[in-house]
Amino acid sequence: MRVNVEANRALQFRTLSVDDVQRIYLAALQILADIGVLIQEPTARELLADHGAQVTDERIRIPEYMVKRAIATAPPRFTVHARDPEKSLFIQPNRVYYGPGPTCPNFIDPETGQRRPYVMDDAIAVAKACDALDNIDFVQSLGSISDAPSGLADIYEFAVLAQNTVKPIVAWSFGQEGCADIHQMAVAMAGGEEAFAQRSNYIFYAEPMSPLNSGQEAMQKLMYCAEHRIPLVYTPCPIGGATASATFAGILAQALAESLHGLVVAQLISPGTPFIMGGVVSIMDMREKVLAYGAPELSLLSAGLTEVARFLGLPMWSTAGCTDAKTVDEQAATEAAISLAMAALSGANLVHDVGYTDSALTGSLTMLVMCDEIISMIKRTVGGLEVNAETLAVEVIDAVGPGGKFIGEDHTVKLFRRECYFPKLADRSNVENWTARGATTMGQRAEEQARQILTTHQPTPLPAETKAQFDEVLAAAVARAEERSQ
Repeated sequence: MRVNVEANRALQFRTLSVDDVQRIYLAALQILADIGVLIQEPTARELLADHGAQVTDERIRIPEYMVKRAIATAPPRFTVHARDPEKSLFIQPNRVYYGPGPTCPNFIDPETGQRRPYVMDDAIAVAKACDALDNIDFVQSLGSISDAPSGLADIYEFAVLAQNTVKPIVAWSFGQEGCADIHQMAVAMAGGEEAFAQRSNYIFYAEPMSPLNSGQEAMQKLMYCAEHRIPLVYTPCPIGGATASATFAGILAQALAESLHGLVVAQLISPGTPFIMGGVVSIMDMREKVLAYGAPELSLLSAGLTEVARFLGLPMWSTAGCTDAKTVDEQAATEAAISLAMAALSGANLVHDVGYTDSALTGSLTMLVMCDEIISMIKRTVGGLEVNAETLAVEVIDAVGPGGKFIGEDHTVKLFRRECYFPKLADRSNVENWTARGATTMGQRAEEQARQILTTHQPTPLPAETKAQFDEVLAAAVARAEERSQ
């Protein structure tokens, strides 16, 4: 019997000490209690006031005990069910999932390689690609549909994604009305309200505005999700030096306060509502005046915020697989690989914006496919090393002996596929074989794989009855929009 064994097979790191994490948390509590946040939704202000918050016009100061009570009732783990049960997301500490992001205005055309506005067919393409890629776990659109009926890009996006993937979707909407339409479609997919309550099948994304401001629409969406117990992401986008302090600890404290005030409201409405904190935490590039998506600071800050989330027992929404490059080139690969690896090593739960280029202005299927390959390499790396009698291989080493060969041993045949990583896109051939195959770059191979997926992959369709319910929701939304325009 072996005793006092320290298990550390999987790789992980820390960027903050326990004391650092505690100080960031205490600073966030101080910000909420002494500085407060702006909340522009009157119902939310009344709710907070009734439970002990100090309300001065739209500024709300939330005492420490309200925050701690909300943290105590938020579940540290929950499941988001997929149409294919094997694709469900089991949200719990140190389990990492990857997916795209939403709302880029532009898209790299998979056929021409040209940058253009994002259209409905692109949402279909993204959903199909996500459905086919083994290492993309949840689905967002990589863009905002420009050719949907006016003001309805959000609900058309959800409808299109849901029909072209069996994986869970992270949805968003312009306002509460769209949030309700999306939920109506999700309930139809689940088989009714009672079925959804037992097996929630999507996550809703909303965000406050930095610094320390929840707009009316954002708060209304949060409240709707809490009332219907929809798993909710409520995360800000503080930009260091612009909408947050220039110092990293200050950015993290502010970002935490911005998530936590949403948590308080959600838990007051419905204790136990699944809630995911986090954010897009990066810096302003002072030379180019852009939010830097490929900056090392994004990876470092995201890892730090993940450690705070783990300390609080809350799931973490993180960011990776994105770049400031305008095309899928060496810069894109470098920035994506670093951020994806940092996200995995930090243990973030839901890692979004995979496939973003151009500082979050342009989505790219080629980038998404390349990141899928990078994620597969990372998964093998962070899986660590297994040490036991079989893997120590003393008996087979003895059988082969000095100067022998392992290539034909049963031990090798049995275990090499499990132990070794085999790339799909990366090329390991000699230069002669590489030349004979077309001497392609990684980017070219990713482009080809993206096109192949769009040509050959057939997602499992929705049942006809569910599709009909989707059509009813969309028709009603179009009718409302037309009535308003008259």
